[in-house]
Parts: sequence; C-alpha cells; structure tokens
Amino acid sequence: MELGLGGSAISKALKQACGLDNRTLKELYNKVGDPGDVAFEAKKKQSFTLRKPKPLTIRGVFESLVKIAKAQGQGSGDVKQRFVDRLLQDARGGEGSRYIVRTLCQHDLAKVKKEELAEVWARGEELVKASYARHPDYNDLIPVLLEIGISEELLVRCGLTLHIPLRPMLGSITRDLTEMLTKLQGRDFACEYKYDGQRAQVHCDPNGKVSIFSRHLELMTDKYPDLVALVPSIRGDGVESFIMEGEVVAVDRATGELKNFQTLTNRARKDVAIGSITIDVCLFAFDLMYLNGQSLLDQSFRRRRDLLRSLFVEKPHHFTWVKSLDATSHDSEAVLEFFKSALDTKCEGIMVKTLDNIADLPPPNDEPDPSDAEPPTPKPKTNPTQPKTTISAPAPMEPAPQPQPPPLPAPPKSRRKPLLATYEPDKRLDSWLKVKKDYNTAASDTLDLIPIAAWHGQGRKAKWWSPILLAVRNDATGCLEAVCKCMSGFTDAFYKANRAFYDPDGAEGARNTVGRKPGWIEYEGGVPDVWFEPCEVWEVAFADITISPTYTAAIGLVREDKGLSLRFPRFLRKREDKGVEEASSSEFLAGLWRKQEAKAPAEKRGLEGDGEGEGEDEEE
Repeated sequence: MELGLGGSAISKALKQACGLDNRTLKELYNKVGDPGDVAFEAKKKQSFTLRKPKPLTIRGVFESLVKIAKAQGQGSGDVKQRFVDRLLQDARGGEGSRYIVRTLCQHDLAKVKKEELAEVWARGEELVKASYARHPDYNDLIPVLLEIGISEELLVRCGLTLHIPLRPMLGSITRDLTEMLTKLQGRDFACEYKYDGQRAQVHCDPNGKVSIFSRHLELMTDKYPDLVALVPSIRGDGVESFIMEGEVVAVDRATGELKNFQTLTNRARKDVAIGSITIDVCLFAFDLMYLNGQSLLDQSFRRRRDLLRSLFVEKPHHFTWVKSLDATSHDSEAVLEFFKSALDTKCEGIMVKTLDNIADLPPPNDEPDPSDAEPPTPKPKTNPTQPKTTISAPAPMEPAPQPQPPPLPAPPKSRRKPLLATYEPDKRLDSWLKVKKDYNTAASDTLDLIPIAAWHGQGRKAKWWSPILLAVRNDATGCLEAVCKCMSGFTDAFYKANRAFYDPDGAEGARNTVGRKPGWIEYEGGVPDVWFEPCEVWEVAFADITISPTYTAAIGLVREDKGLSLRFPRFLRKREDKGVEEASSSEFLAGLWRKQEAKAPAEKRGLEGDGEGEGEDEEE
C-alpha cells in the first residue's frame, strides 16, 4: 500500500512537532542524513509540548497509515499532513520518532525490514526472501510464518497470487556485446528489443478482473483503461487466468511507429477515460509467469515464451510480442545487426535471456573465474488443495529443476556456475543481460560535465551525496548551466570518497562546498542540499538528449525558453586530465542534439522530457 507522502510533508511535521526552523532542520540532515535519525535528533532538541501526547498504539498507527494511503482527491494533501503531524506529535522520545519517520518513508522501511527479517530468521533467510519476492505483503506473510514457521509450505501459502504483484526479475548490466557473448558462450539465448516504454505486469483472474502494476509494484490500472479493455480480446481459448509481463510503449495507431518514453509520460496518470485518451499505447509482451492457477516460474524461458505466443492473440498496434532473435555466441554478426536494428528503431538496446536450463559448462577461453550469478531461490511444492485448471498446450510442462543439495567445498575453478532459465523474482542474474546504447560507448557520445551540487541520498545512501547535479560550460557568459542529475554508475567506495571530498561540515571548515548558490550557476529546479565548488570534470554516458523545461543547458540554442537535458545519465570516470575550463560546452551539447535529431524520424524530433527518464537505480 503506497502512502503517497513526499519528504516535504515529513519535514513540515518535524518542524511543527519539534519547534525547529529550516536552518536547524537542514543542519540535522547534513549531520546525520537518514530521515529517521534526523527525527531522533530533532525530538531530543524539543524542550516542551503544547499538549500531553496521546500514547501511540500499534493499532492506532496502522489505522493512521491506512487513512493516509486512502486519502485521495482535492484536499488529500492536507488530510495526509494532519495525520503525519499527529503521529510525530504523539511519538514519545527520540526512538519513537525515529521509527515513525522510517515507517512513513516506506522505501527505507522496506529495506530495513527485509534485513531485520533475514537476521531473525537466518535459518530460513532464502525461503523468506523468496516468498516475499513472490508475495510482497507482510500482512499475509507474517501470520503464515507465525502459524507454520520456516518451511517449504511458505512458498505455497504465500506464493504467486493474482492482483498482488511479484517483484520483477532484473537483468545484469554488460559493458558491450563482446562481454555478453563471453558470458553466454555455449548457450542458446534470445535477444529482445528493449523498448523505450514502461514495464508492466498484467494480472487477470477467471472473473475477468484486470490489474496492472509498474516495475516498482505501483498499481496503475487507472492509467491504462485501454489495456484493461483489450484483455478479453487477447485471451486465447482455454486461458482463464494469467500474470503476464511486457513493455507499454506509446504508438501511432495509424502507422505503428513507436514513440519514446517522454511521450508516454505526458499521458494522464489517474482516472483516465478511454474517450479522452490522446496518447495510444501498445503492449509488447515478453514473459508469462502464471497461467490458469499454475505458477510458471520454474519453467524455462523458452517454455514460458512458447505458452505466451501460442495461447494469446496478437492485435496489431495494440498487443504483440517483443521483437526477438534466437542465437548462440557463434552468431556474433547476426546479434550485432539485431542490436543496430534495435537502436535504429529508437529502442534503448537489447535484453539477452538464456533459453534453457542446462548443466554447467566449461569456462570460455581466458576466463579466470566462474560467473558470480546468484543461486536460484527455493522452489515451492505443489499445493494439493489448490484447484487448477489445465489447458491444451503445445507441449507438456517441463519438470522443475531439482532441489540443490547442501553446498559442498568449492571445486577447482574449471567450470562455470549454471545459468538457469527460470524466472527469479527480485534477483539480478546473468541469465538476463542487458546491452544498452548508453553502456556501449562505441555506440554513443559522452560528455565531460562539472559536478555543481547534490542532495542527501535515501536508504543506505543517506550518508552520501546522491543524486548529483551536473553542468556544462557556457563559453559566451562564463556561467555553468545545469544539464542533469546523475545517480547511476557509482560504487559505494566512490560515494564515500566523494562525500569526504565535498564536505560542508569538515573539522577545518567546509571543503570544496559553498554556502549558497553562486551567481554564475544557472539552475531553476529544486534546491539542492549542498552546492559544490566547481573543481572536477566527470565523463558521463547517456541514452538521449531531450528538450527540458527544468534544465538550463544550451537554453536559447535550440529553444528560446527551454534547455537540454540527458536521459539515463551514467557516470563513467573522473577526467583528472581536464580542468573545469575544458569541460563540455553548451554549444557542443547543442551540436550533439542536432546530430541526434537529424538521425531521428520526423515525428520523433524535438520531444520534451524531464531529463532523467524512469531511473533504474542500476548501480544497485
């Protein structure tokens, strides 16, 4: 359940409950970073209260959270704010405030809770993680754990469930096609277009009810009523219920031409009426995880794909399959041509997926170590009490991979770990690889940018700077013009060193930071938590350049009142050989944009966006 709260609501409540001003609150954020720890410190500074706090109870807090989540429509922001204010006013002491705030910051809470569960139930850590990945709802998971404890039955009782989204499987990043072909040497794999859209998980039950979820498990059924109406016509004979995954892409109905993600973001998000839709979409399906009461997670990707394509009905420009190519590592030329065709079609790149469950293989030549792929999660047993509806299918179901025996001492490094083609929720494995044009520097340009500001990170990054605001030079004015926020490509070691390098609270005074926005920096977005002294140049890769109403880079060079920004910016390295005066200029950026537009189809030119795209947190 999403609370729909922003950081400003929590900050406002802290100021009101603890009697803080903006300056004091900002100092606390700079000191400790984590919102829960900020609340702890703020409560300690509280000297008096206007009324006696009402003791908090688990039931009372839960009911308040439900009311916050359900508040909708006009005035809902004020309603949410009142509940947040009351919770923090009634919280007793620093510890109570800390955990109220961490509860309100759901992203941080989910991370903390998973780690705590892993500690408490260390014996069944993998079982708990696997169950939560399939059924991410603690309201269901915890009562079952209390009833049956840690056992394989957990994966049956809290397994795949219609209208509760499972956490999606993720692809590992590869630098280029060569690395991908090396990882998959000796295996059959499928290359698929990675469309420039929004990943969607579609659920349909036997009564025809449809739910659609985003890759972040957010319910977005109301956003796509046209897809909901489409479902009855794509279900083939015998298909009663399913969970399908695909990419929703903006499309021109008349020509079938695909539009980019920025076009899709201009579509309304809530209460969309079919008659008012101005941006049409097509669902490109690529996986089938559940069919007629049966989980397909244990089946190979080849088998899941065969069921998907044989039991569902294509509708041109409405519903179809991702374009794909089956290949092996010996088909490098065909794979390269497929990759180029994906880029020519304005896709982000390609996804590469292992097709079959096969035994471990000898390592490729010159490969020193086996791959570091995670082991498969435990597989659920069949629930004999669960009714199942079977259908006629092209071939019998494959047997599930057999449970692995307890780990033995590591053998000599002469073989690679097996890459199973099963669907592994909430895991990033080498059985799925992505090759995107912004990772493949040979296929795209890079820019040398100047870091000028940053915000406090969230969750485990709370003590570091993330995201970081980057800028180009304007040779004509001498100003630095903001071009994007970057939070991808960094390692933990980099984050730690970067926080020490840009330190506003150093023992000997501020280091490489300034107290306020310099007059020669041009940026009209939100206020960063810290401004940097411009002293470094970073090389950054990116997917596309978009016109932006927020960023000022190259403003006046392509549009009079709008600048340019980078989509999916990714840090590559520090350019220690360059000074800030050698960083990329706004003229150079505008030239890259013109070159990009010259290659783009006419109907896709000049599209606008906010610059960062969906943001995949790929460094995680």
